[in-house]
Amino acid sequence: MPDDLPPQTESVLLRADGGVLYATLDAPPLNLVGPELVRDLVSLIGYLSGPTPFQAVVFDSADPDFFIPHVDMTKIPEYTAEAAKAGGPGDASLGMLYQRLSRLPVVTIGKLRGRARGAGSEFLLACDIRFASRENAILGQPEVGLGAPPGAGAVERLSRLLGAGRALEVLLGADDFTADTAERYGWINRAVPDDELDAFVERFARRVAGFPADAIAVTKTAVTRITGPSDEEIRAAAVVFQHLIREGSVAPRTAWLLQQGLQTRGTTELELGEAIAAIGPHQP
Repeated sequence: MPDDLPPQTESVLLRADGGVLYATLDAPPLNLVGPELVRDLVSLIGYLSGPTPFQAVVFDSADPDFFIPHVDMTKIPEYTAEAAKAGGPGDASLGMLYQRLSRLPVVTIGKLRGRARGAGSEFLLACDIRFASRENAILGQPEVGLGAPPGAGAVERLSRLLGAGRALEVLLGADDFTADTAERYGWINRAVPDDELDAFVERFARRVAGFPADAIAVTKTAVTRITGPSDEEIRAAAVVFQHLIREGSVAPRTAWLLQQGLQTRGTTELELGEAIAAIGPHQP
């Protein structure tokens, strides 16, 4: 293992294999985006921003049912404060932390099993490449169903990847999508049979890690410059999201979902797309 491997953290478990760093998200009970996970991501992204022995990083989850289901709706100020430590008070948003992730010199690969909704989908969108289990992966952007547009890059990145019509289908429908549909739309690179996913991702990551680091970094920078959203776009999205969280209809709609079991290991989280559709008759 390289001597300069970053220290292990509570919620992101690290393992090195040659030029590949494996970063496993492990924030029980559901891998929600909360202050602890954001704190550890800030630390890891800071480490990866400088010279390291790694050319590729694979992000996966210790929980087979949940990659990152969404943010912790009860701790938004706390995780936002942790995110601010990555770039200062002027960039106090999850979107700007993900923007830093998207611009790392290493190749970032998301390996998806379980559910990646909201900020979990946005985390994957900020990665360079996304592979998902065909049988056990769900993606979604439920924010509009709660009363706000996504605030951490989904609008900007999905519009570029999917085109206007499909992006609006995803964003306005606030529903769940299977890996097969996500692959067809361009949300992920490939849907891979679950029993082949680990070997597939490992082979790809090792292949990339065997190439010259400077060629990887320059190529990634060029593609990101052409296709990625600007800082101004991400900052503006965060402002709108945070405003509507404070003053819009998000609070009562979230409160109803919390009463139904949101953020617990049950049907509401497992089938959130259906739960979002059921809010309408109950809340503004």
